[in-house]
Amino acid sequence: MGTERKTEKMLILPIEKKWLDMILSGEKGEEYREIKPYWTVRIVRWLGFPASETESVLELLRKQETARTRLVILQNGYGRNAPKIEIMCSLSIGTGKAEWGAAPGKEYYRFHIKSIAGKE
Repeated sequence: MGTERKTEKMLILPIEKKWLDMILSGEKGEEYREIKPYWTVRIVRWLGFPASETESVLELLRKQETARTRLVILQNGYGRNAPKIEIMCSLSIGTGKAEWGAAPGKEYYRFHIKSIAGKE
């Protein structure tokens, strides 16, 4: 599992305090983002693919979870002192759990939290 931070692209996800607290407590094991152009562009770049391969990347993510874990920062708010945590996660596309904020039957980018790397 690669965790080389110097070459890894950073992905920062804004998150509500409620969900951040649930992740920190171990109660919530996934974080979701809607499948919209805004997130698609950032996620494809974060995974290291050119924009021209977006459709192939999305197709693969619907079939399987990424094998490699990657660094994501979850941040509650936008200020310099906003609470944030660094997590290592894999990614897939699929439906989520309603108790973790997903709408029933809707597909999302699903960040599968494998470990919490740091907290600020």
